[in-house]
Amino acid sequence: MPSAIEVRKVPIHSVADASELAKLLDDGVMQADRVIAIIGKTEGNGGVNDYTRIIADRAFREVLVEKGADPQQVQEIPVVWSGGTDGVLSPHATIFATTDAEPSDELRLTVGFAMSEQLLPEDIGRTAMITKVAEAVRVAMTRAGITDPADVHYVQTKTPLLTIHTIRDAKSRGKTVWTEHTHESMDLSNGCTALGVAVALGEIEMPSDEDVMHDRSLFSSVASCSSGVELDQAQVVVVGNARGVGGRYRIGHSVMKDALDQDGIWEAIRSAGLELPERPHHTDLDGRLVNVFLKCEVSQDGMVRGRRNAMLDDSDVHWHRQIKACVGGVTAAVTGDPAAFVSVSAAHQGPDGGGPVAAIVDLG
Repeated sequence: MPSAIEVRKVPIHSVADASELAKLLDDGVMQADRVIAIIGKTEGNGGVNDYTRIIADRAFREVLVEKGADPQQVQEIPVVWSGGTDGVLSPHATIFATTDAEPSDELRLTVGFAMSEQLLPEDIGRTAMITKVAEAVRVAMTRAGITDPADVHYVQTKTPLLTIHTIRDAKSRGKTVWTEHTHESMDLSNGCTALGVAVALGEIEMPSDEDVMHDRSLFSSVASCSSGVELDQAQVVVVGNARGVGGRYRIGHSVMKDALDQDGIWEAIRSAGLELPERPHHTDLDGRLVNVFLKCEVSQDGMVRGRRNAMLDDSDVHWHRQIKACVGGVTAAVTGDPAAFVSVSAAHQGPDGGGPVAAIVDLG
């Protein structure tokens, strides 16, 4: 049976800052050698060349080593950074660590991690990627002690996108790639990965190559997929609930139907186990919400609740940044906290124009 989980959210005060993680470790809230995953937001541009992700990654791993964790073990910890804190969003990290707790028959938070086989540039956007991701999700579920896919509420992934270098590599071997536009490959990698999550959890049947990025009726309600230049495998963190692990925390999920769907966020929080009034206010959370994790996507028809918007036509500010700022503002208004994990590029993650929402709560 996996260990119980301690989870805390900490602010990031500058691009290379990991001082709040160091404080958690110094105060004995967590032990450096028991940290198993970190998921956070950095203040970069969120694009292919967002190096704040690499800077933050180094800063947090260096603190873990400084505080006593084995350097080799630290290099294997899944650390997933989503770049871009547009609008009111605030840079932060959510730290997961194992802890000792009395076993409980209640459903409580559990985490499992796995890496896929190597993803070649020609795999990205195709069924080969879906298959490799699905296999890694199943391994992570097993490591989390989860047997029922219904107990999986959040699957955070990090996968490679295409760069000029990897496109050239594929061509040198006589292979083709789905797209030669590196920024478009971010959406592609995320969307194809989400289909792999959906297949692993039985949310959909195995799609075809033609379905990728085209059939938006195919999606996962729990996938949160990011991509970057940092790795050449799918890094998969499965977060759910299991009986027997014990601990104070529980996770739940829902979906936002569109960019303004506050009810979807509240439903995720209720799903995690908090009792709330019919028309809740952020003060009703009473400090029990650890964090929410959302993906968002501009609606492909350029509409929100019957009103036209110009995000897809804007040549000055990419829609990635606009929808992230929009959903980030809606989320902060719900939770009362701008330090929320809101990530863009949600193809096949929740319904078109919406996205998945996961919430972790402290049940005491």
